[in-house]
Amino acid sequence: MDSPLPNRFRQRILARERVIGLWTCMASHLTVEVAGLADFDWLVLDGEHSPNDLPMFLQQLQALQGSQSAAVGRPSWNDPVEIKRMLDIGFYNLLIPFIESEDDARRAVAATRYPPQGIRGVAGQHRSNRYGTVPDYLRTINDNICVLVQIESRPGIEAVDDIAAVEGVDGVFIGPSDLAAALGHIGNPGHPEVQEAIRHLYQRVSAAGKAVGILAPVQADARRYLDMGMHFVAVGTDLGVFKQAVFNLREAFPT
Repeated sequence: MDSPLPNRFRQRILARERVIGLWTCMASHLTVEVAGLADFDWLVLDGEHSPNDLPMFLQQLQALQGSQSAAVGRPSWNDPVEIKRMLDIGFYNLLIPFIESEDDARRAVAATRYPPQGIRGVAGQHRSNRYGTVPDYLRTINDNICVLVQIESRPGIEAVDDIAAVEGVDGVFIGPSDLAAALGHIGNPGHPEVQEAIRHLYQRVSAAGKAVGILAPVQADARRYLDMGMHFVAVGTDLGVFKQAVFNLREAFPT
């Protein structure tokens, strides 16, 4: 296996390049493998709202071996034990949900770093270090883990400047559905108040020199956010693409 370091995806996030992604939530190594053939810049493997567990994540990472798409793992929570286990099986990029404060962001970063910079537990041989064959892994890995934190609540909006300023936070991801719910417009992320909050978050995070991302499975929304200047945008979900294709096929052959 080739060495996974340096982390090219993190370099692109730090440079605030435009990177286009796809959300995967079907909990299948087969669908992830197919998505990996499409050469998206990044693929989210979701563990918050999808029935993924650690062995399933491992299968999906193995299915992406050789793909040009960077795997971004989303744990179910800002849990250092879950994050540690995801790192050990080979995630180098993490999207941590429901960050509401500077302290939340600091804890997320600390969970991804070996001491003294953080609290990640040390194991000698695991998939992330190619079972002990990556030279200088312990010395270099702290600088090669990409941490993206998700803002999706009123406290998160209020603390955006403090969150974005945390060292080790490489980018801020906006969760439009939860943000809409938090602002009293559940199911309507297109509401003007929600859109204004998204613009505000984009402006504040950009002012801090950090990359900004969002999920936008509707193409018109994705293009609007890209025109706004968003850096990492997931332009669809595997489930949404599959569902639409199945319904279209059925409608083409009515009985």
